Amino acid sequence: MPKLVKDGAVIDDTWTLLEKPEGEPAEAEVPTGAVIVPLSVWQAQKDTLAQRPDVGVWLDSDETADQLGEDAAHLPLVAVNFPVFADGRAFTTARVLRERYDFQGELRAVGHFIRDQLCYLRRCGVNAFAFADQSINLEEAAQSLHDFSEYYQASVDQPLPLFRRRAS
Repeated sequence: MPKLVKDGAVIDDTWTLLEKPEGEPAEAEVPTGAVIVPLSVWQAQKDTLAQRPDVGVWLDSDETADQLGEDAAHLPLVAVNFPVFADGRAFTTARVLRERYDFQGELRAVGHFIRDQLCYLRRCGVNAFAFADQSINLEEAAQSLHDFSEYYQASVDQPLPLFRRRAS
């Protein structure tokens, strides 16, 4: 079974990521069990999929949190995809899901991000990391979540900037 880093621990990944369909999203077959569907499939089959407690949605880098919108609040998992290392749009998507849509479930980074980005992804609200590169040592990667002990800026994981925390 594949593994991932979630909330700082290496665990089994019990979810299946469904690839984007080649045909019409409304005709895509969604298997039983915990599955993460592409946004297009969610939008096309929302009435049926919303009845299932084991369906999450993944957003590609050219899709925004606003396209999922208020639906996010009812999902157990939302994944943000990094199709290539240099594409950082998922950072913004993650932060918007947490701050604008108050998403409380698992927010997972999937795809081609690197260990050095974990700390910053966590600051944007991501709490689970499924690397495309299966050779990554997940125990070592989990340690990257603690690369820095203090931050000046406010973020999802620390809403007050350092100067406000020091003043309290």
